[in-house]
Amino acid sequence: MPIYEYRRPDGSTFEILQSITAEPLTEDPETGVPVERVLHAPAVHFKGSGFYNTDYGTKKRARETKEAGEKGSSSSDSSSSSSSDSSSKSESTASTSSSSAKSD
Repeated sequence: MPIYEYRRPDGSTFEILQSITAEPLTEDPETGVPVERVLHAPAVHFKGSGFYNTDYGTKKRARETKEAGEKGSSSSDSSSSSSSDSSSKSESTASTSSSSAKSD
């Protein structure tokens, strides 16, 4: 049976052993003042060969997002640079063809 913590309006707390299926208390059994159940985050500790106390994955995740950002920007840069390269090639081709036409 779990131990539940309850808080009185003045801020003091007490614990009581209750069944999981039992309804939460609405009044302090000793004084009769209204109370509310205090909820706490569960304690979770991962164990095993794949988990470490300092393993949060933030460094690796930051590195992966940075690499993905660089790949995404480099592909867009290459497409824009290839279009500018093709336009400069066509300009140079036009200038060479016009210069060869002048020499005739």
